[in-house]
Amino acid sequence: MNIEELRDKILKQDRRALARGITLVESARADHRTQAAELLEALRGEGKQALRVGLSGTPGVGKSTFIESFGMMLTAQGKRVAVLAVDPSSTRSGGSILGDKTRMERLSRDRNAFIRPSPSQSHLGGVARRSREAVALCEAAGFDVVLIETVGVGQSETVVAEMSDLFLLLLAPAGGDELQGVKRGIMEMADIILVNKADGDLKPAAMRTCADYAGALRLLRKRPQDPVGFPKAMTVSAVEENGLDTAWDEMTALTDWRRENGHWERRRAQQAQFWFHEEVKQGLLARLQQGDVQEALAALEGRVAAGEVTPSSAADKVLSILDVSAH
Repeated sequence: MNIEELRDKILKQDRRALARGITLVESARADHRTQAAELLEALRGEGKQALRVGLSGTPGVGKSTFIESFGMMLTAQGKRVAVLAVDPSSTRSGGSILGDKTRMERLSRDRNAFIRPSPSQSHLGGVARRSREAVALCEAAGFDVVLIETVGVGQSETVVAEMSDLFLLLLAPAGGDELQGVKRGIMEMADIILVNKADGDLKPAAMRTCADYAGALRLLRKRPQDPVGFPKAMTVSAVEENGLDTAWDEMTALTDWRRENGHWERRRAQQAQFWFHEEVKQGLLARLQQGDVQEALAALEGRVAAGEVTPSSAADKVLSILDVSAH
């Protein structure tokens, strides 16, 4: 299948074509990267602007259960939902279990839903290297909502906020200690904090946790892209499917306000600039894998370790090689 045929099938909402397109953009092969760039350019401006929702949370908080219940609620309303779930890759083998689709059995059978698990491949930020491009393909395929699930909460998880319109932070009842050291960075990025598992014996603890975070959010400086009352904390129960419709109402209210006040377009423009700089950085890092640069690195590493040359001087030598190879 050539790029033009793949483009046409994605625009016709062909799920196999979409999966094939995402596989293409995730590939690191040089020829595939060329084809992926061609496909993305051919789809630029096509499809619809989906609501991109980033979702992070501590391990065991119930992200997959929440996404399945939330996704089922949206598809019941006639919306088409795409889920891009990122699984951690092994630092030894590079492999990944990719079990998110198995954990969302009901949603995976829904005709209005599309679930794509991807390995993080040790890429920092809690998302896969090409998650942003996968989002663009899902938009071209006509999905109304794209949910981007990160690996798990951490300081670098805030990168997902650079590819989403709304950033949700999912927390467990009485789980405040889990966020020590990363709390402020994550909370400053989050648009809505959802305290999950607000059911059964955990409901009182969930209410207390929600109140604690609501108070903490009030202490943070108000952001210009938020109306009065945001960011906010809420309780939900993914298992009992309680609070999901209220959470969705708050998400749409925030999104509508941002659209009406011009923050939506500005934010997407800023995100495009962010990823432009990221692509330049990644391209420079890829240049370090070239043969002549690798040889210089290997030779200089030993000299640096032996104290024969300073790290700064050695780095300058490598950069000078890159400068020469560019001309």
